[in-house]
Amino acid sequence: MAPPLLTLQNIHLTFGGTPLLSGAELTVMPFDRLCLVGRNGSGKSTLLKIAAGMVEADDGERFFKPGTTVRYMAQEPDFSEFKTTLEVVQSQLAPGDDEYQAIRLLEDFGMSGDEDPQNLSGGEMRRVSLASVLAPKPDILLLDEPTNHLDLPAIEQLEKVLSKLRCAVVLISHDRRFLQNLSKRTLWIDRGQTRQLDRGFEHFEEWRDALLEQEELEAHKLDRKIVREEHWLRYGVTARRKRNVKRLGDLHGLRQKRIEVGATQARVKANVQMAGNEAAASGKLVVEADHISKAFGDTVITKDFSTKILRGDRVGIIGANGAGKTTLLKMLMGELEPDSGSIRIGTKLEIVTLDQRRESLSPDESLRDALTGGGSDMIPVADGQKHVIGYMKDFLFQPEQAGTPIKELSGGERGRVMLARALSKPSNLLVLDEPTNDLDLETLDLLQELLASYSGTILLISHDRDFLDRTVTSVVHAEGDGVWIEYAGGFSDMLNQQKQPAQGVQKTRTTKSATGQGQKTVKSQKMSFKDKHALETLPAKMERLEKAIETFKLALADPKLYNSDPDRYDKTVKNLAKAERDFRKSEERWLELEMMREEMGGDNE
Repeated sequence: MAPPLLTLQNIHLTFGGTPLLSGAELTVMPFDRLCLVGRNGSGKSTLLKIAAGMVEADDGERFFKPGTTVRYMAQEPDFSEFKTTLEVVQSQLAPGDDEYQAIRLLEDFGMSGDEDPQNLSGGEMRRVSLASVLAPKPDILLLDEPTNHLDLPAIEQLEKVLSKLRCAVVLISHDRRFLQNLSKRTLWIDRGQTRQLDRGFEHFEEWRDALLEQEELEAHKLDRKIVREEHWLRYGVTARRKRNVKRLGDLHGLRQKRIEVGATQARVKANVQMAGNEAAASGKLVVEADHISKAFGDTVITKDFSTKILRGDRVGIIGANGAGKTTLLKMLMGELEPDSGSIRIGTKLEIVTLDQRRESLSPDESLRDALTGGGSDMIPVADGQKHVIGYMKDFLFQPEQAGTPIKELSGGERGRVMLARALSKPSNLLVLDEPTNDLDLETLDLLQELLASYSGTILLISHDRDFLDRTVTSVVHAEGDGVWIEYAGGFSDMLNQQKQPAQGVQKTRTTKSATGQGQKTVKSQKMSFKDKHALETLPAKMERLEKAIETFKLALADPKLYNSDPDRYDKTVKNLAKAERDFRKSEERWLELEMMREEMGGDNE
């Protein structure tokens, strides 16, 4: 077996009196595909910088195989000293490297090399950063959030590039699908220590949950042992003083250990309690676009697009950078007039917007003032008011961070601030522009739970494929040349429909007629009798399934059921699982049919 290219052993690092890494380990093998995961602030980026030689640990060993070359891509690169993007990439080349590789990579990422680095967008900066670390063909490539600000085509292209590289790659990313597609090993940074899984990220969450369950079991065993020791101390034989003193010392040791276990478990189980401050319900219609078109000069943004968004819909808008996602969103919100067609906005809308650039955050403002607006320590939430310190804890901030300026927070922490501010405002329509940027996986999970329970309407722009699959009921995709098509379901559903369009699912696009004059809209045939019948009967079926699910859950809530009637308990568990599966399938089918009916124009009689 080949020796490792890089080894970090027993790494310790403390920031501001607080231990960040406590005995962390990292081994990188030739051609490795390793992902680092953990919460924001857990030390992922710091460990990567220690591996790159950019940060020195307080204690521990760092070993490189002689002759190994390493390139590190930071989250927020600084190109201020360069005049062109080509200079940025060439600066990373070593003597003997292929100088034309820099030009080829920039062209692959859609750059000419002549761009001024000071005028780049976030996505363009990310492309230049990637080209600069790929050009030297290193032995180890360290990538910190490489997909941030990249659009879907660029992310998919990056996946192809990385999958073909003949070097080791260590990744930090919040993009689940990206990690699943590329990683072969997973390193979890948890409470300052590292735990390794010799499988890709696809298996990480199941493995992590099993470890945490085992910790809970050990804590429970420790609790029972403490109870036994206390019982002996009170009622046991006390004739031999030395034995008593020893057992009393053991009891104090157990108690201290239990305190430590409880503290670490509390940190692991601390959840972001995101409770959306929902306003009164909006009208049934949220927005309706009727054959809208928009162009800026010769650039066509939208051409003859129609949609109807109803209360409770969750619509994702996706496409390449520059396709016009934000422009389309502004038209749907009534902020921008279309060149032709009409927009109808619903009634009683309370809109809250989350922007991707965090521009509404003042860098010198404290965390406390950013959340409260200054002048008060209370924040209005769904069930009344909450003190700012308690609200900060809900979003994984520590009380001592209340006075911290925004500019000193990490990208992920700034993202949590934006979420906390947005979710404290009454709303029945959430407009989210790249809400997943810089968020850790746990925060992403909890954001998804919030969106799932949110009773209002959601419009979001995202390049995160997994997030789209978990949150939206339909996606509006930029097909090119101003054509937008709405697909039922999430991102994966869209891909399936593009490869093999489902029978009866309408896709509307504008095309030239056979004579080249005028335009026409291509639509599917009328709904079949079977589809109409399903559309009419599925709501009643879903209602019956919901009642059955509640009944099964109520039965399982009885703590005596398992011991008194194990067979009935097992049967109820199976029935609950089947009812939940049937409900999900029925709901997905009903949503698909309802969208088909609306797009075909009313009842389709």
